[in-house]
Amino acid sequence: MNILVINGPNLNLLGTRETKIYGHESLDEIMTWLENSIEGLNHNFKFYQSNSEGDLINIMQDERQWAKGILINAGALSHYSYAIADTITSIKVPAIEIHLSDTDNREEFRKKSVLKDVCIKTIKGLGKHSYLEGLKYLENI
Repeated sequence: MNILVINGPNLNLLGTRETKIYGHESLDEIMTWLENSIEGLNHNFKFYQSNSEGDLINIMQDERQWAKGILINAGALSHYSYAIADTITSIKVPAIEIHLSDTDNREEFRKKSVLKDVCIKTIKGLGKHSYLEGLKYLENI
């Protein structure tokens, strides 16, 4: 299965950013862990991170024919980017919304997601395991 893994603003700072919330592993370490966790299974990944909303939209549009599923951690864009929500709807690739932390137990603005209704599932609060659980869900649809 071809899986596009999209990571949004500030996720490039994982490992040094708010480590009490996000831990000490870098984004690269988490993505390597994800690949190693499914070793032997027939999955191909393309990993992408950008701090730019437009870049995230472009990569989803560009990879829509290749991808059979998307794991998207849009970071703060999850809470207000109707453009990303529209893209997920338009490209018709099953997407799972991923959050490392439990956004329901954070600041008030993080409790609302504009991606929730366009993604087939939201997985949050499991740290790096949120990505693995998202992948498992995609395998079973």
